[in-house]
Amino acid sequence: MNDCLFCRIAAGEIPSTVVYEDEMTFAFRDIAPQAPKHVLVIPKKHVADWYEARKEDDALLSGMMRAAAKVAELEGLTESGFRVISNTGADARQTVKHLHMHVLGGAELTEKMG
Repeated sequence: MNDCLFCRIAAGEIPSTVVYEDEMTFAFRDIAPQAPKHVLVIPKKHVADWYEARKEDDALLSGMMRAAAKVAELEGLTESGFRVISNTGADARQTVKHLHMHVLGGAELTEKMG
């Protein structure tokens, strides 16, 4: 999708700090981090949100979870812990209409965060 910010980031049209990439997913540092370690994991295929995901996207969705775990490992968060959050819809404050997960850690996270 040409006008999608995250599609353009995954395509390399907009610079980002890449943390991890595989055939289905792309992970990069958030530009407004909410924790010392804050990485976004997105599917390379444009899927707007969890409601748009279909049965044929099951491998992609599980790939996103594996990518989030890999990001946590690469960021050194596996012993101290981390949080994975995905916002869907306006009330949840989804600001980019491309399915994504936030991997947060690097400090004790507040109960209200996420």
